[in-house]
Amino acid sequence: MGKTDRCVVRDKGYAKSGFSIRERHNERMNETYHNADIMPDKQHLNVYYKRCEGSYADAFDAMIDAGTITIKGQAKDGSAKVFGEMVFDVNTEYFHRNGGYEYAKSFFEEAYRCAVEEIGGEKYVISAVMHADERNKALSDKYGTDVFHYHLHVVYVPVVQKECYYKKNNKDPELAGKLKEVITQVSHCKKWPRTKTKKGWLNSYSLLQDHYFKHMSEAGFLGFERGERGSTAEHLSVLEYKTQQETGRAAAIAAVVEEKQETAAALDAEIEGKEQAAADLDKETAKKAKQLEGINKKTAVAKKEAATCGDIDEIGKKKNWRGEVALMPDDWKKVSNLAKEGVKSRNIIANLKKQITDFLKRITGLEKELGQYKGMGISESMRYYSALQRAPRRLAEVVADIMRKPPEQPEARRIAPERNRNSHAR
Repeated sequence: MGKTDRCVVRDKGYAKSGFSIRERHNERMNETYHNADIMPDKQHLNVYYKRCEGSYADAFDAMIDAGTITIKGQAKDGSAKVFGEMVFDVNTEYFHRNGGYEYAKSFFEEAYRCAVEEIGGEKYVISAVMHADERNKALSDKYGTDVFHYHLHVVYVPVVQKECYYKKNNKDPELAGKLKEVITQVSHCKKWPRTKTKKGWLNSYSLLQDHYFKHMSEAGFLGFERGERGSTAEHLSVLEYKTQQETGRAAAIAAVVEEKQETAAALDAEIEGKEQAAADLDKETAKKAKQLEGINKKTAVAKKEAATCGDIDEIGKKKNWRGEVALMPDDWKKVSNLAKEGVKSRNIIANLKKQITDFLKRITGLEKELGQYKGMGISESMRYYSALQRAPRRLAEVVADIMRKPPEQPEARRIAPERNRNSHAR
């Protein structure tokens, strides 16, 4: 019975620090490789379906700067998975039987279209290259000619459309709970979530295997089966895949990888929730830290003043055998500076005292002026203002007439002359 050809697609998420490693392998930037089957003189056969301009990291940063993606909500320690890599594969002999290099180019061109659909658009693809420079030693020995293991690497940014809503404590209560914006968030675990079905939890990687097989079959590429979980039917005997991670895994261990990915996806979701909680806690901690900084500044001033007074007291205790206070140069400098500040402060204090004395004198004068109006009584004052409102013209005439006449004499002085006249008449 002949070998069963199987198609396999694997996906793995990486932190930003992983860009360099993936770039050096995919773009063939290393001078040497652990995989001895990589043939540098055949690198010109590698096919790019999308070539990265600049470095992978620069391309990622450019997406952020352009507003194409956002890393909002991710951990700031660099542990978040911000990019992924898909490796599309079919065993080597399948391509050898169907036309080799030219057939592989058209096959993986279609596989790239499948990848773009899964990713959500070509703008999220950083690099896509088919490697054609890795020699399959077992099949080469079998057929007496160089046979190469063709496979496709697609490096991309995993994104989801996240709806952001106004919080309950925002400035405008009417907006609470309403949609604020929709952001294109970078998140590997949200891109590949687990789905609960009647048969149990289904991982998105399983669906990716289904989509890959269906897409290629509908495009007219036939003669292979979907990579089965737990299958051992792959051609490990011919050393198709190398132990190095960059060259992929055989379908026989794809089951283990898929199960690990399923567990990792669940952990990623939990971690992302923890990261969000940590981000909120960081904000609250920063707020408390700012408040503590203000308290520390006030405390530092108080401590400095207390320390200065304490230092002076200690300096005064240092006496020689004759009972005289002995000062070290540093102590003398400190006391001297404080004395100079005290001299300068005297003038300031004297000026402040003079200003306070002047204010007190003005207050005393104003109190005396106010005392003159106390005997008038509130009721009489109100009658005056009431009369002014009712007959302002008549009141003005009366006041003018009073001002034209001499002031009235006190009662005792006014009646005294009359008594004198009566006495003289007698």
